[in-house]
Amino acid sequence: MQLKIKYNILKKYFSISKQLLIILLLASCKSESLYEGPLSPEESIKTFQFADNFKAEIFAAEPLVIDPVAMQYDGDGNAYVVGMLDAYKPDAVKGKGEIVLLKDTNDDGQADTSTVFIDGLREATSILPWKGGLLVCAAPNITYYKDTDGDGRSDFKEILFTGFFNKNEEAQITNLRFGVDNWIYANNAGQAGEISFSRKPNAPKLNIQGADFRFRLDRNQFERSTGPGQFGLAIDDWGHRFFTANSLHIREVVVPMRYLERNPFLPSSAKLSNQNISDHDPLMNQLSETPYWRQERTNRRNKNYQENNLDRVEYARDHFTGASGGTYYGGDKFSKTYYGNIFTGDVAGNLVHRDILEVVDSVPYSAAKRGANEKDNEFMATTDSWFRPSNLSVGPDGYLYLMDMYRQHIETPMSIPEDLQETMDFDAGNTYGRIYRIVPTDAAPYKAVYPNLTKATSSALVKTLTHENRWWNRTAQRLLLERQDKSVVPEVKTLFAQNENPKVRLNALYVLEGMDALDATIVNTALQDSSSGVRENAAILAERFPECLAQLQELISDTSIRVAFQATLSLGEFKDASVINTLTKTLQLHGQSSWFRTAVLSSEVGSSVDLIKTLDKNSFFKETASWKLDFFETCSQIIGARNTKNEVSTILNMLSKPTLSNSIEWQSVGIKGLVKGLKNSKDIDDSIQEKLKIIAAKADSNPSQALEDLKDLYAN
Repeated sequence: MQLKIKYNILKKYFSISKQLLIILLLASCKSESLYEGPLSPEESIKTFQFADNFKAEIFAAEPLVIDPVAMQYDGDGNAYVVGMLDAYKPDAVKGKGEIVLLKDTNDDGQADTSTVFIDGLREATSILPWKGGLLVCAAPNITYYKDTDGDGRSDFKEILFTGFFNKNEEAQITNLRFGVDNWIYANNAGQAGEISFSRKPNAPKLNIQGADFRFRLDRNQFERSTGPGQFGLAIDDWGHRFFTANSLHIREVVVPMRYLERNPFLPSSAKLSNQNISDHDPLMNQLSETPYWRQERTNRRNKNYQENNLDRVEYARDHFTGASGGTYYGGDKFSKTYYGNIFTGDVAGNLVHRDILEVVDSVPYSAAKRGANEKDNEFMATTDSWFRPSNLSVGPDGYLYLMDMYRQHIETPMSIPEDLQETMDFDAGNTYGRIYRIVPTDAAPYKAVYPNLTKATSSALVKTLTHENRWWNRTAQRLLLERQDKSVVPEVKTLFAQNENPKVRLNALYVLEGMDALDATIVNTALQDSSSGVRENAAILAERFPECLAQLQELISDTSIRVAFQATLSLGEFKDASVINTLTKTLQLHGQSSWFRTAVLSSEVGSSVDLIKTLDKNSFFKETASWKLDFFETCSQIIGARNTKNEVSTILNMLSKPTLSNSIEWQSVGIKGLVKGLKNSKDIDDSIQEKLKIIAAKADSNPSQALEDLKDLYAN
């Protein structure tokens, strides 16, 4: 009897095991059939389709590089590559990232050696050459590494900044970029963090939530910057910053954060900072097939939206969802029509997108447009679904380089339903990685370039500022900043005064800035430069020189909207009484623009009672307009939040004057603004809050009574 029971149990056990085995085998077969397998670099490159006359060449591939996410060249033209080998891995196996030095020893255009410069990195994302070593972003730190003994491997380490968010590799500190203004910028995706700087241990920690990051090691400065950018940061020749964030493939910083934060009472509704400048978002033109998991997830989400009567639709393809690596092309090997374009990969769409930046006369930012040959296709796309264009860079040879992580799946598992994850192998592609060089189809055979700028004299570096390939002139500027060899200051001044290329003049201007060799005379000259880009940057530099105020004030009438806008922002740094008249004129010229209203209000003088009085004298309140009402309400809100007795009393009295009391609209917005501000000011108890709420409710229907009630409340 017992034997029979045991036999039945064993029979049942083996039957279940057999069923499980069959299920597992079916699942395995299903998984394999759902997703395509990998191609070799030579096979994959044959699937690339370009909209124009370009082709791709293999610069490096596995095993020399694995999971490349960034590449930068040092002053001697050495290519350093960040390999994020621990991307999308559980914490237990994190810390396998590395930075390798690639060499092309036979000058055939392909790397043939790979030396590990640093390994054991956790989710490293970005590098930047600095003082013979590398700055490395690997959250929670930005660290300086250097090889001091010449063996090709770092043996010196200094953690410079720490405290950055490190819980998601897609939203961490990344994209180190050296700007023309001598600041180093990085994207932080707006993540929370309390940042400390090892070289200034007594400095307060910097709360970086909601912002990106910038710093200067030559002056030990660090601060918040406008964001939030994700994986992709491009800076043009004039210092304008463009960033990438998944479905929003190109946004431009319009107002630097230092201006928005100088007025602590500026309401969040007025803190305009960046702009989506694409005229074709969110559409892209995909060639590859839609992955099974993405289509299935999209179907489920759309069904849920419909069942819950939500006005939402998700798209599984042909829409940016994985935009990455936005890069400014400043090279000299493409035709001139490509100079200044921004190239952005989409890792989900398996393509590279191109944006042409155009100046817009009416707004202080660019417009990003498609090329004439790219209305229905992309600069480059492929049918290979493993192609994952994570980033791009421009080399000293002037060509565009494209990093391909080459993985079957690149999305973070946390965003995919568990049952779909079971059909996916997130490790597929762990040993792959490619870097391609993009060249015109009619390009001459590749010729290796060896800059050797670290060994060049400082005088030679000054001459290099005139190079047509921006990699050269920007690298020369950085090296001059690092050296601080002030013997070349006269040469740089001559370059600024005499060179016909405005980009060269701007480089020279900031080399002088970096060497503390600027003076008011030079800046005043720059304020009158024939180039709007030079004038715009001169306005920023004029903030340091009171002697430049008069010339700066003239720029609010500049023919370039960007110059007038920057002048407005910069004027807010001055306390001179004459600035009020200038800002009044600015509102007359540009007040219909919400950007200019923010620029004025961002300063203390631009949100003062004295400005309101001056506007009154200049017939500002004679007629209503929506933008005028908006400005007056926001300014009143700031004055209320500041809660200085004389200022609030003055506004209350002005609201009783005929010029404002004759219009219900002026009184209404003035009262509502004051109430909003007072409610947010310090030391306002609950009983006062309730009374303010009642007054605000009367502002539209009975503003005269609301005004009297507010006067009585404030007087008491």
